[in-house]
Amino acid sequence: MSVRTPIHRAWPGPATGPLDDAALTALYGRGDRPRLRVNFVTSIDGAVALDDYSAGLSGEPDKRVFGLLRMLCDALVVAAGTLRHEGYRAVRLDETRRAWRRANGLAAYPTLVVVSGSLRLDPAQAALADAPVRPVVLTTDDATAPAGLTDVADLVRCGTDRVDLAAGLAELRRRGLDHLLCEGGPHLFGALTAADLVDEVCLTVAPLLAGPGAGRITAGPAGPARDLPLRHVLATDDGVLMLRHARD
Repeated sequence: MSVRTPIHRAWPGPATGPLDDAALTALYGRGDRPRLRVNFVTSIDGAVALDDYSAGLSGEPDKRVFGLLRMLCDALVVAAGTLRHEGYRAVRLDETRRAWRRANGLAAYPTLVVVSGSLRLDPAQAALADAPVRPVVLTTDDATAPAGLTDVADLVRCGTDRVDLAAGLAELRRRGLDHLLCEGGPHLFGALTAADLVDEVCLTVAPLLAGPGAGRITAGPAGPARDLPLRHVLATDDGVLMLRHARD
């Protein structure tokens, strides 16, 4: 049996003992309003990846919270480039997490939502072809779908030269997908921020210096700064911090 690295609440006080999955689920929660939550991992010096992949920054505690956030969401939103680069597989959950979802009135699995302005997607990629729930692709009005894509995914066309994210999210919520989790990449995070669509950011800070070269967790044109208050800080004995920032 694998030994879990204990996760403690460091702030707000008082500090707690190790948090089990039920306590972590209560801390992150779903809330009572539609929301878009963004989840990223970074190094101390702000790198989005190590050796070109985010997995190099992510340890067992981060993966544990990563899985719980997937359990809590109605839909998992990811950019097509990140889907390809990180080699996403079908979004599946273990039986314990599926049981939690069913007990809380949710579908057994979250819906995968891919944002792709060009529709440069491979219908045979496991994330699409093996998905337990039919995925949704947010794309532009004129993008040409590759052969077979509409066999495995629903296309939602919103926007001309680029995906209109506000319209796309409105359509997802019309379909009952109220609680959205975005796992990137940086350009999608930047576009969502610019459109003022981000309600919450969950950020794991790995205790290492990646050095120059890697990009930041956000990218794209500059926009106005936005307040996002800190809600909690979790910590592990080996120095990993997990921050949750959210709107009021």
